[in-house]
Amino acid sequence: MLQLDDGELIETVFIPEKTRGTLCISSQVGCAMGCKFCATGKLGFKRNLTTAEIIGQVWLVRQLRYKVTNVVVMGMGEPLLNIDNMLPALDLMMEDLACGLSKYRVTVSTVGIVPLMDKLFKASDASLAVSLHAPNDEIREKLIPMNQHYPIADIIAACKRFFENKKRKVIIEYVMLDKINDQKKHAKELVRLLEGVPCKVNLIPFNASPGFSYQASDDETIRAFQDVLMKAGVRTMQRRRRGADIQAACGQLAGNSRNI
Repeated sequence: MLQLDDGELIETVFIPEKTRGTLCISSQVGCAMGCKFCATGKLGFKRNLTTAEIIGQVWLVRQLRYKVTNVVVMGMGEPLLNIDNMLPALDLMMEDLACGLSKYRVTVSTVGIVPLMDKLFKASDASLAVSLHAPNDEIREKLIPMNQHYPIADIIAACKRFFENKKRKVIIEYVMLDKINDQKKHAKELVRLLEGVPCKVNLIPFNASPGFSYQASDDETIRAFQDVLMKAGVRTMQRRRRGADIQAACGQLAGNSRNI
């Protein structure tokens, strides 16, 4: 967690690995999306971060001597609802004379705000991740209220436009919720949905937070789900849990702060 000059807290998490260092940064203070499995959504929306506050997260972590090779805009907030401040920050991340990161190593995540997805495609070379989390609209609308405005079919069509424009795969993010979206029938439905979509699927173990009734899928269920996708030719990975012990993992909000 980082504390801004006005005292607000945002999620900024550095994930070190042997061959890379991934920095997860925020785009807003709070979030207006209200996704039903995400603790951050309960905070509500406070304000957009400025371009300086967005790129400042990368600058600060580098000043602390951490080697940042990848940046994912997957922290607090919906990045595309702050696109006017996000775009200059993305440019700085990929500018040789600034952060110098590859366009393949800067990723913007969205719940799927279709008109702004198209605006991102035209204005930036950043990679794309879509928080899908369900194989059909019936389940997704219960998890992600924004799906009522931009249903899955529209989001999938936008993903295809991204590939046509960038010739790169989309990352499909899928949180695994026990008996909600994690059964083999859901995996088969997801395979049909993603037919013809150049993508890779990232299965995310649910990180429990106080006040939520959802439970995490067990490891066996996740493996079975992944197996269905892999056998159908859909490249699938499972995200490792990090930070859950201090309520600082994906979809949680806790931890210590540092001024920025």
